[in-house]
Amino acid sequence: MSTADRKRFIARHVRNLSQNGRLQRSRNFIQHGSTSVYEHSIRVAYYSLSLAERLHLDRNRQELVRGALLHDYFLYDWHEKDRSHNLHGFRHPFTALRNAETDFKLSKRERNIILRHMFPLIPLPPSCLEGWIVCMVDKGCSIYEVFK
Repeated sequence: MSTADRKRFIARHVRNLSQNGRLQRSRNFIQHGSTSVYEHSIRVAYYSLSLAERLHLDRNRQELVRGALLHDYFLYDWHEKDRSHNLHGFRHPFTALRNAETDFKLSKRERNIILRHMFPLIPLPPSCLEGWIVCMVDKGCSIYEVFK
């Protein structure tokens, strides 16, 4: 898949998740540095798909991309001083999963990607290869966004 095809594939899923859910709301929340949750999620989806392709992994692209786009679907500003945001790093995968299940029908693999992307902070590791890819790419993107 070319870079342009990869971007179009992701853009199609972004449109679908925006039209049928609340993905656009994530534009309003900062994730790392000056990067919004929306931008971060698209970056994680792009590099997850790119990594899977470069490693010639025969994976389900749709589930990989949807899981990556929804992995931080918590829909709040975790920087605000609010008791409900305490321990955000530990809690947000559960909130993201609850929000995603409210808005979309998810596959078992998509649920696993969302719920376990914070390993090892959350001690349960991903149980599918797509989950491991998103978990690792998320860490790399987060480091880049904090220090860029």
